[in-house]
Amino acid sequence: MRIAGAPISWGVCEVPGWGHQLDRERVLGEMRSLGLSATELGPDGFLPEPAEERDPLLARYGLQAIGGFVPVVLHDPGFDPLPGLRQRLAAFREQNLEVMVLAAATGLDGYDERPRLDAAGWDLLLGRLDRIAAEAAEAGGPLVTLHPHVGTMVETAAEVRRVLDGCAVPLCLDTGHLLIGGADPAEIAAAHPGRVAHVHLKDADAALAERVRAGRLTYTEAVRQGVYRPLGQGDVDIPRIVAGLGSAGYRGWYVMEQDVMLDADPPPGEGPIRDVAASLAYLRSVA
Repeated sequence: MRIAGAPISWGVCEVPGWGHQLDRERVLGEMRSLGLSATELGPDGFLPEPAEERDPLLARYGLQAIGGFVPVVLHDPGFDPLPGLRQRLAAFREQNLEVMVLAAATGLDGYDERPRLDAAGWDLLLGRLDRIAAEAAEAGGPLVTLHPHVGTMVETAAEVRRVLDGCAVPLCLDTGHLLIGGADPAEIAAAHPGRVAHVHLKDADAALAERVRAGRLTYTEAVRQGVYRPLGQGDVDIPRIVAGLGSAGYRGWYVMEQDVMLDADPPPGEGPIRDVAASLAYLRSVA
């Protein structure tokens, strides 16, 4: 298995006001101590952007960068995301980054509210996804995937279905976000293994997820209350997902991604490193 880390598992997030941010030396050092050899980039500014600075830094911790999360507004007819995305795609290629994980951003800060799309908005979003993925493939990479994500334009089970039926973009299968949105990530992996090109592995508490769907709890409040759990301690069928994708020939990354919020630096050996270690141990026990 190709297993990578993600800074959000250490509470490092692009959302303004998202808890206490650990410094990158601690995050990278703890990734190394867990035996991880790769990581996603994290939010802008967490790692140096020029590869000439970033790659030697990561190499000191035995890590390589594999790609990153790129939220972009795709549904607004008054905004053309393609010029900016072409620049990002070119930068990913030049820096030998494998995967761009797109999210259909709302244009608002955070993930606690979102507008609803009409038919024209959906047509625009789906058409742009196909165009972006096709341009990236024609240029030789990176692989472009879409990340269904709470608080974006593609969140619910019905919206994921609309993407699967309405365009050809590969998916980043985020097991926790899909559960919170009301989809079954194991069913999606079983029914559409050929569309799964990247995986964010997280477990989630179904009861807290249902409160988010019902509007009784914001997404931010749910994360603070621990909606995401170490693998094997929530309600996502991780063994079925891993076994099914493996049988279907999946050769992409499994990114250990358990979104957390921190109030302060945890004591050494405590906090995120403990949870990621538990997740890694569980994953290896079922793989």
